[in-house]
Amino acid sequence: MSYKIGILMDPIESINPKKDSTLAMMLAANRRNWQVSVFSQSDVRVENSHILIKRRQVIPSDNHNKWFSVEREDEVNGDFFDAVLMRKDPPFNMEYIYATYLLEMIEANGTPVLNKPGSIRDCNEKLFALRFPECVPEHIVSKDQDKLREFHAKHGDVIYKPLDGMGGTSIFRAGKKEHNLAVIIETLTQNGRVQTMAQKYIPAIVDGDTRILLINGDPVPYGLSRIPLAGETRGNLAAGGSGVGRELTDRDRFICEQLSPTLKEKGLYFVGIDVIGDYLTEINVTCPTCIRELDAAFNLDIASDFMQFIEDEIFSH
Repeated sequence: MSYKIGILMDPIESINPKKDSTLAMMLAANRRNWQVSVFSQSDVRVENSHILIKRRQVIPSDNHNKWFSVEREDEVNGDFFDAVLMRKDPPFNMEYIYATYLLEMIEANGTPVLNKPGSIRDCNEKLFALRFPECVPEHIVSKDQDKLREFHAKHGDVIYKPLDGMGGTSIFRAGKKEHNLAVIIETLTQNGRVQTMAQKYIPAIVDGDTRILLINGDPVPYGLSRIPLAGETRGNLAAGGSGVGRELTDRDRFICEQLSPTLKEKGLYFVGIDVIGDYLTEINVTCPTCIRELDAAFNLDIASDFMQFIEDEIFSH
């Protein structure tokens, strides 16, 4: 059966086709002869409590010079699609939150939205991880600058980061003799006005932080370890890190088992978690990446596995 998939994403013209996980999903849907449409936040509106979407029906291609062609452009009702994928990159700002409200209106009319928009809104990638205390490193979240300094005094080597960052931006490591500690804390908390996270430094970061993808709570059996540049503490590919594939460890699988029931309960069907050594550091529910890198390293087809899940578990209900 030919299904109609709508994808809310950043402008398709601006993606990197070699690495983009959303394009991998589009290609997988197209191989099943599903109709693929894309639209952005600005293409969704409400008129008299009725959702309308300006969409472009596209044919995706794995040609890195021309990765899509437009079949048609028109306006459709919110219930036109059999499913909608939320694949908009952060920043997670008020516009992002408004988009989740609009997607909930689509959902309320019977169209499945993946991931569930209310859960995307509720599950900050850094704070959500703290619900699993057996998996995370020692940490504090506070806007109290004294408490953040006390945490450093206790542990000596600490990572400070904002709760709304992405791609490794604004992450600071403060070692035992950090002379700029006060400046780091003042900057991140905006002089005590903004909640900020501090985590005990995990030395295993030199071997990379590993992105693990989960489909409906079940992990892909391999992860992508993102190795920091020399002298860096951030392994993010966006921060210059390099990706190396590896099999999941028993500890990785344990972490996934702890998360799985909650992910399923919340309708978080496609999730990326970040693990450093033995510790979970983040749970990405907005727009997880690394499909292309893992597919290439281990001859996988993760996007097709995700489409199979949608067909078996979402469309069949």
